[in-house]
Amino acid sequence: MQKPRARALGLPFAGTTGPLNAITDVAGVTVGFTTLTDPALNMRTGVTAIRPRADKGVPVPIWAGHYALNGNGEMTGTHWIDDAGYMIGPVCITNTHGVGAVHHGVTQWMIEHYAEFFAQDHGWAMPVVAETYDGVLNDINALRVTPDHAVAALWAAKGGAVHEGSVGGGNGMIAYQFKAGTGTASRVVEIGGQGYTMGCLVQANHGRRSDFQVLGRMVGQLIPEGVFDRGLPQKEMGSIIVVLITDAPLSGLSLRQVAKRAALGIGRGGTPGGNSSGDIFLALSVANPGPMPQRAGTVLSKMEVNGEAIDPLYMAAVQAVEEAVVNAIVAGEDVATFKPKGHIVPGIDTTRLAALF
Repeated sequence: MQKPRARALGLPFAGTTGPLNAITDVAGVTVGFTTLTDPALNMRTGVTAIRPRADKGVPVPIWAGHYALNGNGEMTGTHWIDDAGYMIGPVCITNTHGVGAVHHGVTQWMIEHYAEFFAQDHGWAMPVVAETYDGVLNDINALRVTPDHAVAALWAAKGGAVHEGSVGGGNGMIAYQFKAGTGTASRVVEIGGQGYTMGCLVQANHGRRSDFQVLGRMVGQLIPEGVFDRGLPQKEMGSIIVVLITDAPLSGLSLRQVAKRAALGIGRGGTPGGNSSGDIFLALSVANPGPMPQRAGTVLSKMEVNGEAIDPLYMAAVQAVEEAVVNAIVAGEDVATFKPKGHIVPGIDTTRLAALF
């Protein structure tokens, strides 16, 4: 059963959320999971799949921008995003050693799902697959994630409420030395009389307990018990992947600026973005649907929010990322470690957290 989310505990986050306070508040966005848990096999991992569009047959470009605060991690497909300002297909998140298998699975899914495009055009698949390291709670070297797990997560994608914590790629993840994983949130804003939604999903696997803040309170120092750090370097280890999706019409350049704001969102939680952390962010816009560029005319026409009016979307991104990280943490429950064995990574005591507010 899903534990109460951060707002249900009385934490007074700023901003107005969408109906679900989830990335799926953006119309057409769906999320699916494959969650792999077997203590007998030291297995706690999985795949998270995000489908920004419900396209089929021929892909519809998704306008995109990317930013890496610290690059000790992986997100495939970003070189093309940086050059072209768009991507096609889904986004998947898994563990560090699962990137190749998930990339293979997503490519297979895209070839089947966009069959007309790949049959009639010189179609290519360049999936976006990102990762964080789950080797403390999962035998990551056993390579349990397979292409079929990615395909299953994609077919499982649906709208509505999004599960959080130990699901999908977030199954084996730790944030601020609490059990964490998958978290989501959303914000709605108005620009020029038009309402827009900013949705966020994170895979949180970053931070040191002593740095952890929630809404300006030093929660990590007020709840210091149960810190698991035995056998680990005394520095920030892990990573965070942030995916932001909006229905606001934005260019690739503006979306790169939105992606940068994810750094401010995670910074509100206290992390400095440590050298051993991969903090990699993707921002997408589902506005301006249209044909693949090779099937479009010579001159393209698109709507775009004026950069002089974009600040509410920046704030929406910062607020949604901040809350999504806390949602990932409050969903966590105590989990036994794999490497080294014999310890527990605790879920946060939500009663004590609520009492602080």
